[in-house]
Amino acid sequence: MTTSVELTRFRVLPEKAGELLAARPAMIADFEADREGFLGARLVRLANDEWLDIVEWRSSEDYAASRVKGANLPGIKAFFDAIDSLVSAEEGVVEP
Repeated sequence: MTTSVELTRFRVLPEKAGELLAARPAMIADFEADREGFLGARLVRLANDEWLDIVEWRSSEDYAASRVKGANLPGIKAFFDAIDSLVSAEEGVVEP
């Protein structure tokens, strides 16, 4: 089985950046408790109020199942609510 990587780029209004960062620990805890195959995540602040979330999944199927669940828990919802707009979302595979 190969590791799948979710690459989600989004915009956050400057006045909501603190809210996004404050919500992150609860979002990660909710993913760990509720998302089968979640391996970890890294959040990268980019220029122009953009961010990149790099999330690793055990498989593409685990990533797809997570997408279906959406913002089903409070920590995930709070994180998503701080996002102004989606720029892009891609999936890739980690090569050995």
